[in-house]
Amino acid sequence: MRVVVAMSGGVDSSVAAALMAEAGHEVIGLSMQLYDQRATVDGAPAFGSCCSLDDLHDARRVAHQIGIPHYIVNFEREFKATVVNNFVSEYAAGRTPIPCVHCNADLKFATLAERAAGLDAAAVATGHYARVHYDEELRRYRLLRGVDGGKDQSYFLFTLTQDQLAHALFPVGHLSKPDVRAYAERLGLSVADKPDSHEICFVPDGNTATFVERQLAAAPPSGEIVNSDGQVLGEHGGLHHFTVGQRKGLGLSTGKPMYVLKLVPAEQQVIVGAREELGGLTLDATGVNWIAGTAPDGPTRVTARIRHRHQDAPATVQSSGTGTAHLVFDAPQTAITPGQAVVFYQGEDVVGGGWIR
Repeated sequence: MRVVVAMSGGVDSSVAAALMAEAGHEVIGLSMQLYDQRATVDGAPAFGSCCSLDDLHDARRVAHQIGIPHYIVNFEREFKATVVNNFVSEYAAGRTPIPCVHCNADLKFATLAERAAGLDAAAVATGHYARVHYDEELRRYRLLRGVDGGKDQSYFLFTLTQDQLAHALFPVGHLSKPDVRAYAERLGLSVADKPDSHEICFVPDGNTATFVERQLAAAPPSGEIVNSDGQVLGEHGGLHHFTVGQRKGLGLSTGKPMYVLKLVPAEQQVIVGAREELGGLTLDATGVNWIAGTAPDGPTRVTARIRHRHQDAPATVQSSGTGTAHLVFDAPQTAITPGQAVVFYQGEDVVGGGWIR
């Protein structure tokens, strides 16, 4: 079988490619150039280490080591349109986006699936810690958590459709991270000890507010910081400086820790309060994708994750219309943040997910 492997230059995708080749498949390595490698801001690199020129070189070296062809495809325009522009508009609207979902599923996987079809490849393989399984009884594909709970990346893949899952392979999903590194070492791969990247590649210094300001045509409007009773406590320089649950950088002297409870774009208000006020029992989600292809009938028991590193929490979810859902937690959850992804699970299965409204 001819398989296209998305090679980022990291150890996970490198091992995914090696495993596919070892299994006897005809493997083609593809790496994405996502931004102008020459771009700088005030003389410093405009982008971080993730998907850098060094990563592209690493991917090419690994492809040579395992004896497969390797190509670099330029996705700068698609990356800006799908990931960067969404990131900026969401922050400007008072929401906190998670660009890795758009990048991994909406850009990388969806676009590579199209390229794979053009190359007469039957499948696309990536280095994600997740699994896909065809259930003969249900006659559909299931998206499952990765076996390594500490590295599970199924949260980032909730947008995948049945058609995409039909052409998806996750060769490292049944392995632990130590197993992946050990396999890379046995093969003598140059990336065996390469550290993982945890940054947002286009915000290398972590200063999202400054990045958003550079991208916007006009400066974001200022507004008031108020408590939950409406009392004005201070002023702010734009909603893009804040996210729900934030404590530091509020610029307030109240004598006790204050947290961002809510952002109100219509009034340019930042509402703050004590930590105990952060808890919420319900959320509404938009852009909901159900892995089965259709929404479940009636209320459904799940565990839900509202951030990548959030502990799953028991809840009941119900479709509230096309692409929308309403979820009720059994117990209050801290800092339910508009713009973040909420993903629904039943055991090891991903039921679906959407964007917190």
